[in-house]
Amino acid sequence: MTNPRDVIVGVDLGGTSMRALVVDADYQVLGEDKQPTNPKEKPVKLIADLANVVEQAVERAGLKMKEVRAVSIGAPGAVDSERGIVFEAPNIRWRDVRLGAKLRKTLQVPVLVENDVNVGVVGEHVLGAGRGTKELVGIFVGTGIGGGIISRGRLYEGCRGSAGEIGHVVIQADGPRCGCGKRGCAEALASRTAMERDVRAEIKAGHKSQVLEIMKTRNRERMTSSIVVRALRKRDRVMRKVMARAEHYLGILVANIVNILDPECVVIGGGLAERLQEDFVGPIRKTAYHYFLQQRGFERVSILPGQLGDQAGALGAAVLARQRLRHTS
Repeated sequence: MTNPRDVIVGVDLGGTSMRALVVDADYQVLGEDKQPTNPKEKPVKLIADLANVVEQAVERAGLKMKEVRAVSIGAPGAVDSERGIVFEAPNIRWRDVRLGAKLRKTLQVPVLVENDVNVGVVGEHVLGAGRGTKELVGIFVGTGIGGGIISRGRLYEGCRGSAGEIGHVVIQADGPRCGCGKRGCAEALASRTAMERDVRAEIKAGHKSQVLEIMKTRNRERMTSSIVVRALRKRDRVMRKVMARAEHYLGILVANIVNILDPECVVIGGGLAERLQEDFVGPIRKTAYHYFLQQRGFERVSILPGQLGDQAGALGAAVLARQRLRHTS
């Protein structure tokens, strides 16, 4: 029988979907639920939806909410983990939302809140590609580029809780405008959003590509990871050119991070890494190794694709909750 003190619900709150996993002490999934996120909804409605996802997952695990030790959420954007506040999450239009307190009032269990990429990195560190390491950096490539740092086996958050904004390392000072307003950030050069911008620019310049046709066929307004993979499999020249450029910039990004932090492992996560694995990470690794300042023993720094896929966030949220509860109990 499951010990109620060992049950944690990990939640990944994203701009397109929210997922809850009920896990035991060994991180075996007892129950789960996933629902779409409507970013146009007001925070109070989204929080109600989030509570429902948690309750459905707990019910599917054959448990009651009173048997849950805590709910832990990975939320997009800037987060105050101590007070459970989401300061700003543009993808879901949140600003200064007291997520922890509001959800705790509904569910009647302790609620922890952390940045979504941070929890994904914690998941990969403890349960995925970074198992057994003490020094790790995670880089998640998606609509944007997020990152997280593990130092001495623990999540490193910095003095203001904003460490790990790897996507906003400037790679090209006079480069394209980033969503943050600055120019030349890694996110503006190598995220999926940047790739889509570059694909459209190539097509507009007269280069032939099947990407827009694939998007139309699959009824997608944005270039998702699955569309990128499909175009690559069709050997689309524009997509291959744009992908190679993005991988090059990601390699330089990884090298910069390694030159500063010298981790044992760099984990590349996100939809593209999940689908393409070594085909995506291999070129990044090759460029990164070339730009390492310390070439002696360069191969000791592992650069690997993530292993947890779309469960990384929810599992990592559960791991982080158990770590923090252990230190407060």
